[in-house]
Amino acid sequence: MNFLAHIYLSGNNDLVKIGNFMADGIRGKDYESFLPDIQKGILLHRAIDTFTDAHPLFRQGTKRLHEKYHHYAGVILDVFYDHFLAHNWSSYSTEKLEDYAASFYQLLDDNRHLLTDRTKHILPIMKAHNWLVTYASVEGIGQILFNMDRRLGNKSNMSAATAELEQHYKAFETEFTQFFADIQEMANQKLLNL
Repeated sequence: MNFLAHIYLSGNNDLVKIGNFMADGIRGKDYESFLPDIQKGILLHRAIDTFTDAHPLFRQGTKRLHEKYHHYAGVILDVFYDHFLAHNWSSYSTEKLEDYAASFYQLLDDNRHLLTDRTKHILPIMKAHNWLVTYASVEGIGQILFNMDRRLGNKSNMSAATAELEQHYKAFETEFTQFFADIQEMANQKLLNL
């Protein structure tokens, strides 16, 4: 799961959303230095990643990408899954995606003092390119994968992966829909237990 799904699966608690969003840059027990609800978001993020990587439908999707993209297959599929969430947003939320994204960017701006340096660094870029809304189109996904590939020194060939997205669109979308029902249930349960 990429940014949009992580934020969405955090529920309505703003601090949990912030923790979940910035969790990738927080290692080991470093999360313990944050506010309790931010800690919950970080732990939820880790649970989502573990659940996703082990899920049979996610693994099935990565097999479709593995031959060409090797260990980047999972990263690419994370982005594809954010595409399907954004593209089908009205199935998951009554709020417009544009409004949801703008509210989240504002939440981060209003709480800059709680953010990691890494998060503060990517926030202006994320807002300028409106990543959360960009996920909704295949062209937007192509741009995101191009930028990710560039940051990796153009070694991953991720920028070409929209070809697989278009070729296997229905299969990926069906897997996502089934998977997302499972991960929503897991995330809701995890939030109750944190």
